[in-house]
Amino acid sequence: MRAPVKLFLASSNPGKLLEFRALAAATLSSASGTLPNALASSVEIESLPGFSSLPSFEENAPTFAENAAGKALHYSRMSGERVFADDSGLVVPALGGAPGVYSARYAGASATNAKRIEKLLGELREKRTSGRAAYFVCAIALAEHGRAVAVVTARVDGEILESPLGSGGFGYDPVFYFPTLKKTFAELSAEEKNQYSHRGKAFRKLLMAMAAS
Repeated sequence: MRAPVKLFLASSNPGKLLEFRALAAATLSSASGTLPNALASSVEIESLPGFSSLPSFEENAPTFAENAAGKALHYSRMSGERVFADDSGLVVPALGGAPGVYSARYAGASATNAKRIEKLLGELREKRTSGRAAYFVCAIALAEHGRAVAVVTARVDGEILESPLGSGGFGYDPVFYFPTLKKTFAELSAEEKNQYSHRGKAFRKLLMAMAAS
């Protein structure tokens, strides 16, 4: 029996850890017959040990991919583990691409999700239909011993509602309407979100990139 593939997440966000664990389980169970033998066993995802005590990485690059790669390389050099990191956010073309890489800091470094949504809706108050088009982007990078192994990106398109709907998810999910399922991301089941989200798509790309490396 093959040993599990172990990956360490460079994040202290427990919600993100649970989501990646669910993605790994769902991806391997549904694609076990199509993935190469190298990934035909389980993938174990853990938080990087001592993450909060390690020197932090400043995410100041202009793209999601650069931030994810820089973070993965930074923490893999210090830990010696196989580390992956993601950078994701919301892009609204009518706002010049904002919030973009500043999605988590859009309303200030310590702002709540509700405050970020409030600012976004305020910026879009006069926009109608096409002006409310938006997409989520997720970039994931994998590094080991300070060497980049893979960098992948994915996106999912939708639009911003005028008010939040749904109680699930996090971040901008309650105002991100996904036309394919006629729901906001906050109304999706865990299974639906794993299948359609930008993070789910990017994670599946990462597993395939790992298998090919």
